[in-house]
Amino acid sequence: MTWWLLRKTTSRIFATDLLLKYAAAPARYLLPLILLQFVWLAAPELDYVPLLALATRVLLIIAFVWLVTRSISAVTESIIAAQPIAEKDNMNARRIQTQATVISRSLKILVIILGFALVLMTFPGARALGTSLLASAGLAGIIAGVAARPVLSNLIAGMQIALSQPFRIDDVLIVQGEWGRVEEITSTYVSLMIWDERRLVIPLQWFIENSFENWTRHGSQLLGTVFWWVDYRMPLEPLREELRRLCESAQEWDGRACAIVVTDVSDRAVQIRALVSADNSGDAWNLRCKIRESMIHYMQEHYADYLPRQRNEVALEKRNEAEQATGKDQPKEKHFADDA
Repeated sequence: MTWWLLRKTTSRIFATDLLLKYAAAPARYLLPLILLQFVWLAAPELDYVPLLALATRVLLIIAFVWLVTRSISAVTESIIAAQPIAEKDNMNARRIQTQATVISRSLKILVIILGFALVLMTFPGARALGTSLLASAGLAGIIAGVAARPVLSNLIAGMQIALSQPFRIDDVLIVQGEWGRVEEITSTYVSLMIWDERRLVIPLQWFIENSFENWTRHGSQLLGTVFWWVDYRMPLEPLREELRRLCESAQEWDGRACAIVVTDVSDRAVQIRALVSADNSGDAWNLRCKIRESMIHYMQEHYADYLPRQRNEVALEKRNEAEQATGKDQPKEKHFADDA
């Protein structure tokens, strides 16, 4: 009845309603176990009372750990719900979600470790065993330290990532040549959703020890480039006008950058670079593909003769000798140039 009244009075407040919803299951076991502790104190000295008291004490610790971890999950979920990342400008929301997710999972691990230690401390034999192991030699401590090193290193790396924010949830990263979005950050690993819907799972410690690209570190806006080669005779102004028209008609373009420059030349052709901008990496990729296809189609229709050509200079002395040998009288020429 009391729990029902609490749910009714706090139903209009999302955070408290979610907290009570998450705490309902462990609270049903926690309150009776607390009352049982007082029962065992007042119970007569029977043979089975100490054993029951020990069992309920262990269950009480487990229920309390369950309640704390569920409460942490409720607080984390309420923070995430208050900061949706579906909006266009979601950098602050992604930062808060990343910190809340990583810190909450680290706190859960610490609470579980502490609860496990408290459970062991309720058994006199376990306390004696732990004391003897620690006092006997440092071998047990060394083995435990080596075994716990990956867990502790990832836990510390998670706290570093949550505080320093080298990347956030939904950031676009390039890791080991793979393009992907940060889909999940756990207490031990990061899950990247690759563009082809694969998942790249990377330990947290890897991000502390290695370098990677973050395309959305300070914002989601990006510049995109499109390169292609044209003949030396190709005029650039028609290409600039066509690029401007394509950008203005594309929904992915954000209006910041739209330009064409010559970035390189070779003995055969000229390299053209189109620079465009978009609000996010997905739009930038789609805009680059659209510009590339449209510019190729535009040149095929209007400037097909100015696509890259290979020029060969052929000496005709041997050809003239061959023609004379066949009886053809042709005037000799030293060289001629053909466009191929």
